[in-house]
Amino acid sequence: MLTQDPYRVLHDGAGLIRRLDRGRLALKGADRADYLQGLLTNDVLGLEVGRGCYAAYLTPQGRILADCEVFNVGERLLLDVHLDVAPMLLERFRELVFTEDVEIEDWTQSWTGFGVSGPLAERCVKTALDGLGADGSMPSTLAEHECRVESISGASLVLGRTDPFGGRGLDLWVEQAAAADLRQALLNAGCVEVDSANVEVVRIESGRPAFPNDMGGDTIPLEAGIEDRAISSTKGCYVGQEVIVRVLHRGQGRVARRLTGLTIPELVSPSPCPDPGATLWNGDESSGRLTSIAFSPGAGGIIALGYVARDLQEPGTSLEVEVEGKRVSAVVTALPFGGVSR
Repeated sequence: MLTQDPYRVLHDGAGLIRRLDRGRLALKGADRADYLQGLLTNDVLGLEVGRGCYAAYLTPQGRILADCEVFNVGERLLLDVHLDVAPMLLERFRELVFTEDVEIEDWTQSWTGFGVSGPLAERCVKTALDGLGADGSMPSTLAEHECRVESISGASLVLGRTDPFGGRGLDLWVEQAAAADLRQALLNAGCVEVDSANVEVVRIESGRPAFPNDMGGDTIPLEAGIEDRAISSTKGCYVGQEVIVRVLHRGQGRVARRLTGLTIPELVSPSPCPDPGATLWNGDESSGRLTSIAFSPGAGGIIALGYVARDLQEPGTSLEVEVEGKRVSAVVTALPFGGVSR
């Protein structure tokens, strides 16, 4: 019998996740790709129909205003962004349209988002969509950032292969009219609904930074370690590029701090636990801060993501963090966390 434990489902099965924290924007018009190419860090113009990428939108100083998944579905480019920044992006992007043939639509309220994550994700999604009579024959696997548009129950559905939690995962956008049918079909196909707390544990185990928990307006992509996924080194100009190029080429990619993993060996139960934002100490010197913290059953204790000063990032380096008025050891640990199978 398949496990119903949410944590184990995400490691061994297919966890169904309500993506209530996501906003959805759609860009149409002949100039949509050229327009986004000058704003986002990755190569949007190079996306063929049915392909996508992960990207960031930066300030002119190279700080992260938003990260997003971008998909080319033919007549539109779709952006999956954090709900908190969707209104800002909608307003900002509309303000930046001058003579370009671009129209930006807000799909956040009219579409519902689901995620399915775990080693059985693709099998369960294929079974569910086949059962709903999806237009196309669903493949058994999708390449990373491959996407498809389908029709179910008289409504449109966008399926994309993404990896926000560090395992094989699929995102599904569906028009509201078919959301209930899709959810039930996914459950009937073997998906198990999982809560956000267990999803967060698996994300931290995998070492995946999340916006705005681990990166935001005070962070450049190289500090968060997303440059390999989010930045194209061959595309033309984009907002914040000058800062990124200067760090990569003149500074050889060296930054004063970087996101890394930390293990707190003295804490072997969910409580007590440090708070997000807790200071990391090297003796009497502040040397970083925690951003995401969770109790990991697989690791057998408290694990965390946090920013650590450059000269203290070697795995095994012992720092300290305060918990309930007492300092305990916080050991720098390579990502993803070892001993946690997924």
